[in-house]
Amino acid sequence: MAAATNQAKPIGLLIAAMGGEGGGVLRQWLVDAAMAEGFAVQSTSIPGVAQRTGATTYYIEMQGPDGGDEGEVGARRPIMSLYPLAGSVDIMVASELIEAGRAMQNGFVTPNCTTLIASTHRVYTMAERTAMGDGRFDGAKVVAAAGNLAQQAVLFDMEAMAQEHNSVINSVLLGAIAGSKRLPIPVAGFEAAIRATGRAVEANLAAFR
Repeated sequence: MAAATNQAKPIGLLIAAMGGEGGGVLRQWLVDAAMAEGFAVQSTSIPGVAQRTGATTYYIEMQGPDGGDEGEVGARRPIMSLYPLAGSVDIMVASELIEAGRAMQNGFVTPNCTTLIASTHRVYTMAERTAMGDGRFDGAKVVAAAGNLAQQAVLFDMEAMAQEHNSVINSVLLGAIAGSKRLPIPVAGFEAAIRATGRAVEANLAAFR
């Protein structure tokens, strides 16, 4: 009899962040925490467009042994994708409300599998700033769409919380990811990843918690 093939799907996590928000550091924290738990991990980044017309995105896939969600990875390495696929993202992270809207518009937030984690604060896009009148997008519609499209939605003003702790929004986003319980990584694992960077550790830990 032929050996069974590992068919389990890796966990897919997509981050949309803007310049100066530490999206690359957030990606590294997640990768380091997952690797410390013995996961197979792959990550890629796609630079965004300047002048607030698009975010830089980071995509991470991770998987434990035999398709499980914890422990050391076995001899059979999972096959992972370099890019997210619409309808199959498990965790969508957006550092700003309209970036969450873009993600929903692009099909990366679906009720079958997606936990949406997003900050509700606004950084206005170029289209909003250059409009002849009030060109601001209606944030309430984005919040309502999140409630309809996401399997789970975690939305609050993460930028305000980061400022309260003299930190950057990436540490609050990491805390929200940990709090969602969608990743089988203990809180201590995320904290260890923050400490390992050696930069603004106490402020980042406070914002994370």
